[in-house]
Amino acid sequence: MEFPEHGLRRPQARSCDGSRSRKLQTKEEARVIARISAARVSLAILLVGLVACAALRFLAIAQVSASRDASPCVRIGVLGLFHPHQLTVRAPAGQALVLAAGEDKIILEKSSGLELANVRISGSGVLVVAGKHIVRACRITISGRQKEPVDFNLAVPGKIDRHYYGTLEIEPSAGNLVAIVSMDLETAVASVVAAENALDTPLEALKAQAIATRSYFVAGRGRHHDFDFCDTTHCQFLREPPAPGSAAAKAVAATSGLVLAYDAEPFAAMYTRSCSGRTRTPAEVHLPSAAYPYFPVECKYCREHPAHWVMRMSAEDAATLHNFDEAARLKIVRRLGWSAVPSNDFEKRKERDQVVLQGTGYGHGIGLCQAGAKAMAEEGADFEKILGHYFPNTTIVHRLPRDLP
Repeated sequence: MEFPEHGLRRPQARSCDGSRSRKLQTKEEARVIARISAARVSLAILLVGLVACAALRFLAIAQVSASRDASPCVRIGVLGLFHPHQLTVRAPAGQALVLAAGEDKIILEKSSGLELANVRISGSGVLVVAGKHIVRACRITISGRQKEPVDFNLAVPGKIDRHYYGTLEIEPSAGNLVAIVSMDLETAVASVVAAENALDTPLEALKAQAIATRSYFVAGRGRHHDFDFCDTTHCQFLREPPAPGSAAAKAVAATSGLVLAYDAEPFAAMYTRSCSGRTRTPAEVHLPSAAYPYFPVECKYCREHPAHWVMRMSAEDAATLHNFDEAARLKIVRRLGWSAVPSNDFEKRKERDQVVLQGTGYGHGIGLCQAGAKAMAEEGADFEKILGHYFPNTTIVHRLPRDLP
C-alpha cells in the first residue's frame, strides 16, 4: 500500500457556521494524517529491519567465504615426549605476545623488560608466573595482539627449547602439561620437511617430501584426541620452521597445495628413512590396511647401499620382537626409545644373557624411501618421477578446501 506524502483533498464546508465546520474538518484531517504518519513509521521500521537482516546475512556469507578461503590450520601437540610439568614461553626480539589466562592478559615483550612466563601445573589448572604477575587459570593461550599467529619460543626447562610460529594453548591433562601449537598448513609442512631431511638433500627430493608430508596432514587426522597430530615420528617429526630462502622453504613454496591422491582422494602418504632395497605393504609388516594399498617397489639405492645396524637388548624385551612385525617393534621403541630397534628387518641371535639384533634399513619401510628419493634426485629425477616410483597408480592434485577444515 502506498502512502502519498502530498495531495490530500480537503472537503468543502457546507454548514452555515463555516468556522465550526472548518474546525471539524481539520480535526478529521489530523486523525487521517496521524494514521498515515504511523503507517509510514511502521513501513520505515520494516524496511530498516529488512535491510539490516540482508546486511547481516551478507556479512555471514562473507565470513563463511573468508573462512573457506583462509589458509587451513593444523593443531599439533608439541614436546609431549617430555611429559612436562613446567614450560616456559619467551617472546623473541621485536615480537609482542599476549598471554591470556581467563580474564587476565599479560603482555610479553622484550623491549618492556617482561619477555618470559613460567607455566606449571597447579591442582586441576595452571599457574603462570611472569615478573610480578601471578595468575591461575584452567588453561592459557598465546597469540598476537589481534589473536594472530606469532613467533615464540617454548621450552621444557633444562631439556629443550624450540621456536614456533602460530598460536599456543597450554592446559593440564593426566598430570602433565599439554602444549598445542596451531599453525597454518604450509608452515607445518615446511617445519616437517626441514626436520626430516639432511641439509644436502636435493631440491627435487625435498619437493617430493613436501607433497608426501602435506598429504599426510590433509588426510591423516584422527590419531590423537586433544589435537590433530604430534611432533614425533608417531605422526611426523616436526621442529621449528625453516628460514625463508632455505631449500626446505623453497620446496614447500614450489609445491604449495599439492597432495597425493588415489582414486581421486588424498591419502595419508607414509615415508621411511631407508627401505632395505624394497618397500613393503602394511600387511607385510603386520599393520592394518590403508586407503592407499602401498604397492611394493624396488629401491635401487638401498639395494646397492644397504644401511646396516646392530643393537643389543635383554632377552625379555627381545622375546616379543619378530622380523617384519612393525606393531611389535613400535611397542618396544615407545618404551625403550625410537633408536632401540631401528627397523623391522632384522635377525636375532642370543649372546650370553642378551639378544643381538642385526638389521637393515631405518623405519617401517613403507611408502617414500627418503634415501632412495635423494639418490634419484641426484641422478636428475624430478619430484613427479620420484613420487610416481614410490607411489604407483597415484596422481598429484591440488588440495581442495574440503580436504582440510
